[in-house]
Amino acid sequence: MTTPCPRCGFHHNCICDTEPTLACQHAFVLLTHPKEMGKETNTGQLMERSLPHCQRHIWDRVNPPQALLDMLSSPQYQPWLLFPGDDTVPAMPYQLSTSKTPLFILLDATWQEARKMIRRSPWLATLPRLELAAQTHSAYALRRNQQPGNLCTCEAGIVLLETAGFSQDAEQLQQYFNHFIDVFPAEKSGHKK
Repeated sequence: MTTPCPRCGFHHNCICDTEPTLACQHAFVLLTHPKEMGKETNTGQLMERSLPHCQRHIWDRVNPPQALLDMLSSPQYQPWLLFPGDDTVPAMPYQLSTSKTPLFILLDATWQEARKMIRRSPWLATLPRLELAAQTHSAYALRRNQQPGNLCTCEAGIVLLETAGFSQDAEQLQQYFNHFIDVFPAEKSGHKK
């Protein structure tokens, strides 16, 4: 068995040569459920590697990540929680502030876990919600029990980039994601594609 790539973690099908360097200067935070850590099928890692201002924070029901709380209270940022609205907190259309840096928070988790994260985190309840209208079906089929119409983390990031006016970045991240999806089965089978 070969040594895994220190960046992408693949043994046989390194994807680093397709990793883009995106230009978007908006802040992205992956609020990651602990169960997602270490999963090879996690697509948030693709965003984390290619977006210059993307951070990962681990969600904890009792102890919210202080660095993220500091960002949310900073007048520098315009926070948006990427999550569908409901009767209590309706989703709003994206509007760019001229004086603040957009801060996009994506729940990096399964849909079931993401719903629990919202219910168990009162500090998330005050954030304006942004719901994206995805025009395509998900290409993500690496996990069971995927619901129709739901996007994985990276696909949501691609639609978000498009919504924020970064079409070229969205296209580059889409190509990177497509390559990841394409080589993953061979990688898991232990051979080169």
